[in-house]
Parts: sequence; C-alpha cells; structure tokens
Amino acid sequence: MTAPILAGRGAVRFWAAAILTGVGAGLAAAALTGLLEFVQRVVWGGDGLDLLRVASQAAPWRHLAALLGAGLLVGIGQFLLSRLSSANGIEITTAIWFQAGRLPALRTLASATLSVLIVGMGAALGREGAPKQAGAVIANALCDRARLPDEERRLLVACGAGAGMAAAYGVPLGGALFAVEVLRGALALRFVLPALITTLIATVVSWAFLPDAPTYRIPVYPGSVSSVVWALLAGPLIGLVSVAYVRSVAWADRHRPRAWHRLLVPMLALGVLGAVSIPFPQLLGNGREVAELAFTGGLSPWLLMALLLLRPAATMLCLGCGAPGGLFTPSLAAGAMLGGVLGLPWSWLWPGVPPGLFALVGAAAMLAATTQGPISAVVLMMELTGYARAAIVPLLLAVATATLVTRVIESRSIYDARLTDDQVAARQRARDHAPVEPAPGA
Repeated sequence: MTAPILAGRGAVRFWAAAILTGVGAGLAAAALTGLLEFVQRVVWGGDGLDLLRVASQAAPWRHLAALLGAGLLVGIGQFLLSRLSSANGIEITTAIWFQAGRLPALRTLASATLSVLIVGMGAALGREGAPKQAGAVIANALCDRARLPDEERRLLVACGAGAGMAAAYGVPLGGALFAVEVLRGALALRFVLPALITTLIATVVSWAFLPDAPTYRIPVYPGSVSSVVWALLAGPLIGLVSVAYVRSVAWADRHRPRAWHRLLVPMLALGVLGAVSIPFPQLLGNGREVAELAFTGGLSPWLLMALLLLRPAATMLCLGCGAPGGLFTPSLAAGAMLGGVLGLPWSWLWPGVPPGLFALVGAAAMLAATTQGPISAVVLMMELTGYARAAIVPLLLAVATATLVTRVIESRSIYDARLTDDQVAARQRARDHAPVEPAPGA
C-alpha cells in the first residue's frame, strides 16, 4: 500500500501520531528513569544511577537480599503477566515484522515496569528495554486511534521504540538510526525522516527531567597507525565472539523456565548473581559504570579478563531465568571488556595506544555486530561519549570487519535471536521486496 506524501490524504494523521509519539516516549523515558533511580536509592541506599559505587560499599547481606528480592519479583511478575491478558508476550522486533507493529499494551507496559524494578535492584540487564517498550506501545495506541495502515504502523512503532531509547540516553540521531536500521531493517529517507522527528521531540521533552550530558565521560583518544592495525586484526575476532553472544541470547531465551519453575528459578539464579556480586560488584546493573571504567583505563588486566567472562554470563543468567530487560548496554559493556583484553598483548607488542581506546573500539564493534546495525552503532557511540572525529578510523575498521564476520555466520541480532529459521527467511524476503513508494514527508 502506498503511503501518503506530506500533502496527501491521511498524512496529517500520520504526522500528528508521530509528534504525539515523540512527546509520549519522552515523558515515559523520564518517568521510567525516575523510577529506576528511586528503586536504586531504596534498595542500595545510593544516589543517582551510579550502582557500582554504592554496591562496592554495600554489606554482603544487602547484595544477597537485593538480588533474592529481584528474583522473587521476577517470579511473581512473570506469573502475573501470564495471567494479565490472553495475549502472549511479544518482542518489538517480532511485532514489527510479523504483527504489523501490534503489541499487547497492558502486558508490555507491565513487563517494562518489571524490568526497571529489577535492573534498579541489580539484575545484569539494560535499562533501555523499558523506554523502548513504552515508546512502542504509545505509537501502537496512536496508530489505532488514527487508523493508520499496517505499513505506517510498522514504521511508527519502530520510531516509538527508537524515541524511547533516544530520550533515555539523550541520543536523538542514534535513536533514529537504530529505529530504522535495526528495528525497521532499512536505511531509507522515507523511514529516517519520521524517525528523526520522533526521536528529536522525545529527546527535547526528556531534557525537562533528565540531564543533557554524554552517558560516558572519557578523554579524547587520538588515532594512530598502531590502533588502526590492531582494529583490523581485532575486528574479525570481535565478530566471532559476537556470533557466540547472539547465539547465547537465543539459547537463554529458549531455556526460560516454564510453569511453576518460573517462580523458583529466578530466585535461585539471581541469588547466585547476588553471591558472586559480593567480590565482583561490577556484575550488577546494566554495565554502564564498568564500561566507563574500561573506557578510561580504570580496570586492571586481571579484572578485565575476569569480567570478560563474568559480565556476559551474568546477563545470560538473568535472561535464562526469565527476567525482562534490555541488551544494549550489557552488549556494549561486554564489547568494552573484550576490546580491553584484546588490547593487552598488543600493548606489549606495539606500545603507545591508550588502554581505554581498545575498550572503546571493542564496545562499538561488538555493539554493531550484535545488533547488525553498524551505522547506528557508530553514531550511538559518538553521541554516548561526546566523540566527533577522534580515533574514528580504527573504530570504523573494527565495526565494519566485526559486522561483516558476524553477518556471514549469523543473520540474527540480539533483538531477533528468538526468531525461527522460517521467520528469519520471511523477514529477509520482506526486506528484499520492501516498497519503494515515498512515505510521509519523503
């Protein structure tokens, strides 16, 4: 079905829905971030979002109590969610490709709220999952109200999810590109323009409640011949690890507990995480603080190597027990650990590259490979860190080679890891035969 141009019949409804989606996503992101901070202060006694600092100072009993409480909440929450409505839970990517963007609103919002609660309590998952879900639900509801056709609904739901992410992290351009490249699956002007407008509005609205500052505060690292050569060698290795990471996400999702096990398994799994977090508080939360430490060279080589194994394992443990949450920041943190570890021998062979640069390039490469969105990953890293051009050559080389290797071996990303082979093939056919008519505003 041909989407209306800006002056065509129906275009006003689309753009009105897009603007209201941006406003709603911005408000939802601010509210969910405030809830996360509140939960963290109540459970850990800290201020703001610096979970690592307060957890490092917390008594061992608090680690165990917080994570056992999170496990109990997951068990009860999943039990209630299964009875909240007759609609089954559905991922945003699956909804966009196979349900024309339709989501069970009440269940999705309840799942988003649950994810914020348990991440604030220390679960090793991302906080961006909740605002993405909220933005997608708002967009879907507005599409119902405006009676938009399925193709426009798919686009607007993707824009809503990207707007929620953009508002939560203050990344309007990266959020827009994430919406169209990763969620909608095509970088086309007819998609980019609505996504950009939606994410810009959401980000501006969120500034009334959230700080306008880069998520990661790191020094400016200059590029060098050594860093370029390292990126060429490290990129394919990061791509191979990314394949294993995506497949681990799929495995964890397939082995989520069912029936009465969903009440017991989360407490056992998150209780284990609580115990291990006593000597390794870096495992708690979405990984933002530990990634920033890696970006600034603040982690010892032994801790880097330990976290390279433990951080992804903690995330898979949370996913496998049925805990809802995002994967964006955990994947970025895992890439920072991997880049830091791969940089250790290189520093002996060819000294001169700052340790933080290895982590930064590794994070960007793994983010691009695991999301299968190289362009959005680069832009997101620039916005998250405040970077413009510094060290862009090694970063782009690592992103390109890592994504290429991953793409050749595994067509799924962390966001569609649960798709079946038939669904992956159907999605690819849909991409190959995507409509070429201009969408609103094109």
